[in-house]
Amino acid sequence: MDPQAFVRLSIGSLGLRIPAAASKSMHAENPASSSSWLCEIRLRGFPVQTTSIPFISSPEFAPDPHNIATCFYLEESDVKALLAPKCFHGSHAYLEIAVSKGRQGFHCGISSKKQQIGTFRLRVGPEWGEGKPVLLHSGWVGIGKDKQEGGKLGPELHLRVKLDPDPRYVFQFEDETTLSPQIVQLQGSIKQPIFSCKFSRDRRAPQLDPINNYWKTTSLGNDQEIERRERKGWKVMIHDLSGSAVAAAFMATPFVPSTGCDRVARSNPGAWLIVRPDACGPDSWQPWGKLEAWRERGVRDSVCCRFHLLSEGGQDSGLLVSEMLISADKGGEFFIDTDRQTPAATPVPSPQSSGDFAAVGAVVGGFVMNCRVQGEGKSSKPLVQLAMRHVTCVEDAAIFMALAAAVDLSIEACRPFGRKSRWGTTRHSI
Repeated sequence: MDPQAFVRLSIGSLGLRIPAAASKSMHAENPASSSSWLCEIRLRGFPVQTTSIPFISSPEFAPDPHNIATCFYLEESDVKALLAPKCFHGSHAYLEIAVSKGRQGFHCGISSKKQQIGTFRLRVGPEWGEGKPVLLHSGWVGIGKDKQEGGKLGPELHLRVKLDPDPRYVFQFEDETTLSPQIVQLQGSIKQPIFSCKFSRDRRAPQLDPINNYWKTTSLGNDQEIERRERKGWKVMIHDLSGSAVAAAFMATPFVPSTGCDRVARSNPGAWLIVRPDACGPDSWQPWGKLEAWRERGVRDSVCCRFHLLSEGGQDSGLLVSEMLISADKGGEFFIDTDRQTPAATPVPSPQSSGDFAAVGAVVGGFVMNCRVQGEGKSSKPLVQLAMRHVTCVEDAAIFMALAAAVDLSIEACRPFGRKSRWGTTRHSI
């Protein structure tokens, strides 16, 4: 398998210091208030990211160089687009960090006012496309219009901006998960078959099913009648090109409506068990992860997916590595990334490697995987990206395909029970 070139642009080690004279001129009565200082991080073609900046009151203190505030992930085409001159955006692209005073969010439906105090700009250069680690900036820099006016220092921003190569494998399900599609690896315009995906929702456990120990048998009934009360018995098997089963995902806890409503609630989520072959025997399976899902009500309904990495044997609740909302209508992205979310403080072991990443710490952190899925009632062909460093063999990739399939199917499993499914009663039955 050949990876695609990606670049990770990380911005971290943020800090702000303001001399007393400058603080008075900006009417910053309480500059040490950590909730008052924000920065908007902008890069052409990417959504604006907002984060808080800690105020540094001691001149001897420097922010943690390993702290990452935000990251941008750039494909080769993204870098080329940034380096190409644009008539309406000026001749060059910049990374721009605008620092302002004001609280993040809204109050009584009105956005809070922000007083911008300065901007840091870093030009996008040819080194962005060289595929090598580059430290673009590290340390303090003056910001604001009067950085040195009257010989007095103005506000200063501390930051560390770094480029790192972050090669990834990119896979796509060629059809809806429920139609048992092929899974191909994408490399430019080339599609290479890697796996096949077998979906079933038979509520009887075959006696020769290798994961029968985890399977709860039920009596068969009318599909539509059963689907009005619960959704269970769904299973996805991932096979390699030789036809061998190399990973699986199945419903370990049924998706059922909560008392008094027609939706799967946080108090009683449905759950998938993600398993991989056990080296101890040809028909033996080992739990690897558990994905819980439920429906969140709000202005726009969302499906919340929460993933735990299980320990050897799967006897405990496991390590929470990802929890996020996916729009039930538009779909969205599920990801595991230690730089973008706080639950994943520990790197995720590769499924069939030793998993002993503790010794190298944050070096193997960062991006692990993401999966893009469509919303409820829409044809979804999950697109999956995996960090190359977390894939030591084809079987490693397979377990993430099983997880991606479970995320995709959770959108449908969390559909309100009062609504008709887009599935036919026989089209997907096995």
